[in-house]
Amino acid sequence: MTLYEYQKQAITTLKTHQSTDLTILRMVLGLVGESGEIAEKFKKWMRDGNMQTDLIDRSDITKELGDVLWYIAALADVLGISMDEIAQTNLSKLQSRAARGVIEGSGDNR
Repeated sequence: MTLYEYQKQAITTLKTHQSTDLTILRMVLGLVGESGEIAEKFKKWMRDGNMQTDLIDRSDITKELGDVLWYIAALADVLGISMDEIAQTNLSKLQSRAARGVIEGSGDNR
């Protein structure tokens, strides 16, 4: 499955509001919330002192990562951006940083 195919299938489950602004806000909040759920799972993994990679519940993390992917696809679609464009733009940015020796550091415009 390509990112484009995923995006098109994912948005068939998107419930929109009468206001595009409200739909966008719901997508952003959902993305942050799902990302937070992933962080919470790893916080507990660290807190419980069992920081062994074989103890990570990969099935659970897969589901949460899927939720993040859905929100990215839905938000991108509402904004008229294709997942393929997002992926290509990101790879180009990272390849440029690597070529210039600035892959480490902070800030988007390095």
